[in-house]
Amino acid sequence: MDKELQKEYKQKITQRLRRKVFRLVGGVADELNRRCCVVGGYVRDIFLERDSKDIDFVTVGSGIEVAEAVAAKLGKDATLAVFRNFGTAQVKYHGQELEFVGARRESYMRGSRKPIVEDGTLDDDLRRRDFTINAMAIVVNKEGFGTLIDMFDGFADLQRGIIRTPLDPDITFSDDPLRMMRAIRFATQLGFDIYPATFEAIIRNRNRIEIISGERIADELMKIMRSAVPSRGFALLESCGLLEIILPELAALRGVETVNGRGHKDNFLHTLQVLDNVAGLTDNVWLRWAALFHDIGKAVVKRWDDGIGWTFHAHDFKGEKMLPSIFRRLKLPMDDRLKYVQKLVGLHMRPIALVEDIVTDSAVRRLLFDAGDDIDDLMLLCECDITSKNPERVRRLLKNFALVRRKLVELEERDRIRNFQPPVSGDEIMATFGLKPSAPVGEIKMAIKDAILDGVIPNDYDAAVKFMLEKAATMGLSPVK
Repeated sequence: MDKELQKEYKQKITQRLRRKVFRLVGGVADELNRRCCVVGGYVRDIFLERDSKDIDFVTVGSGIEVAEAVAAKLGKDATLAVFRNFGTAQVKYHGQELEFVGARRESYMRGSRKPIVEDGTLDDDLRRRDFTINAMAIVVNKEGFGTLIDMFDGFADLQRGIIRTPLDPDITFSDDPLRMMRAIRFATQLGFDIYPATFEAIIRNRNRIEIISGERIADELMKIMRSAVPSRGFALLESCGLLEIILPELAALRGVETVNGRGHKDNFLHTLQVLDNVAGLTDNVWLRWAALFHDIGKAVVKRWDDGIGWTFHAHDFKGEKMLPSIFRRLKLPMDDRLKYVQKLVGLHMRPIALVEDIVTDSAVRRLLFDAGDDIDDLMLLCECDITSKNPERVRRLLKNFALVRRKLVELEERDRIRNFQPPVSGDEIMATFGLKPSAPVGEIKMAIKDAILDGVIPNDYDAAVKFMLEKAATMGLSPVK
């Protein structure tokens, strides 16, 4: 390392370690005659100039004993939590979370990612870590305070922007296959490259991901999805073969098929572009998931028609139906968040169909009714779905989308369509005509709703009652006296 870089990292360490907590922990460790270091992600983030409230300490010997002594020093404002089964402890103090663990070495059985843990040295502990950039430590004992321990050139890898394992990557990924997902997640979050030998090991060990739970995979996917450029993560997952295992429906979109010299666009690459378009405009992670899945049904419904060419009829509806099984497999939430993504996937062709044709009030009212409070998110998704290389087509579609947005505002202000319920209820229809729950009741109620959405009558109680009586008369029904 040249002198300038050495000076730079020492300045960064000195500046961050001015916080009193580091001297306090180091002093406690000295009293217990323990070697102690801050380690892992916190050290990495010092050099990346990212702040963190979570600080991990590793000590040679019992981390729990150090944590208990630190909590006692901090006094009544500190909260101590001990996890004896894992040999760890946590101290919370004024918004900071201090994690303590004893140095250890690990070994793995082939069929499990749960390690056999033994007490170890600091060197053992750093060797067991996933990537070189996470395998650095800084001494907090009085002797050597602020000294960087960097056995695997993690600082140099940070400077080069490289994700690399400290030891043999085949062993690293076979022992704990989740680290393959973490490599891609870190590369995505930090904008780093995965070292070629490390990436090749991911390809060789990709099938080991099958022993990882859906929850752990989903957690890494969520972190990828929240990153600034999430497409990078999904592109890496596809190129190493992991995507085909964890999200085969998405991997199936990859590639272009040609018949009679006519090919369709690569729907996987299109999806990644739409995802990044959305990510550039909103932090709403579930809208980002909708972007990722908006064309998920295309691989299933793709057909060649001699008269038309490639078709993807009803891929929106197919994609909507596919989502529950995908969410269930990935252990994503089976609640309103699933319903939200389903709604956007199922409706994403509707605004596009509008702007390709004449924008009628009736069609806009129906779109507003079906989308409800999610109409703005749906419109954003659809605008981000415009990835044509034809600038004239893009200009025309965006102009028409602006028209649709204006009509949405105008019609909502005038007709109050968003999330509306027909002004006349089913109970009132039954009472008016002396009916029991039956098909005629539903038919009348649906006719009122359609009349409002089509602009035949206003969204008004008196107008709805008048229309109800007229509709019932055509069905041979009369009000009871």
